[in-house]
Amino acid sequence: MSLARRASAEFAGTALLVAAVVGSGIAATRLSPTDVGLQLLENAIATALALGALILAFGPVSGAHFNPVVSAVDWWLGRRAGTGLTVRDLAGYAAAQVTGAIAGAALADLMFGLPAVAWSGTDRTGGNLWLAEVVATAGLVVLIFALARSGRATAAPAAVGAYIGAAYWFTSSTSFANPAVTVGRAFTDTFAGIAPASVPGFVAAQVVGGLVAVAALAVWYPQVGRSADAVVVPHPTEETALR
Repeated sequence: MSLARRASAEFAGTALLVAAVVGSGIAATRLSPTDVGLQLLENAIATALALGALILAFGPVSGAHFNPVVSAVDWWLGRRAGTGLTVRDLAGYAAAQVTGAIAGAALADLMFGLPAVAWSGTDRTGGNLWLAEVVATAGLVVLIFALARSGRATAAPAAVGAYIGAAYWFTSSTSFANPAVTVGRAFTDTFAGIAPASVPGFVAAQVVGGLVAVAALAVWYPQVGRSADAVVVPHPTEETALR
């Protein structure tokens, strides 16, 4: 499909994903104001379910990456096999994902009667949180590419949603695992926000997680590049889409 068509799907999907993350966080704090654990549970469940639904909706168009690290690994692993994203595709996807994330945060704020943009005051920094982001991102990327290489990409909506929902709880950072989402969450001073000063550390850790995943995939799935066109889910060419 044309890059514009795919990038628009990445923009919309990432925007709706961040709207789900931020919006459910706002709702959780209003509905359960005295119980932070319950707030996190509500936020995690809504995010996991929304992510699975969005992959189903946009996967056939763009692959439903919604994540610059996933897109970058897709390009890197597929470049020799002639599969996956091109450099031009990667640039278009990343731009769409980041701008979509910012738009999604603003949308969520507006839906709950808040200013569209308010810089987050929630500091999230420290070696333990960065380590958590490395683990969360590496696990997510390995999962996605393992599903594609083993011919189980159709399970991605449920599997990826389940992984992110679980990682909310088993990582100290609550599993951002996505540079675009991290940037978007800096634009909202709500439950899901992250202070702008904390963003570089999280993004750097996520990039390291992507590199760890590439190394792991080279050992466990050495021919994974051949399946880059099926990440996150298979998406048809323009010709098959018009049939």
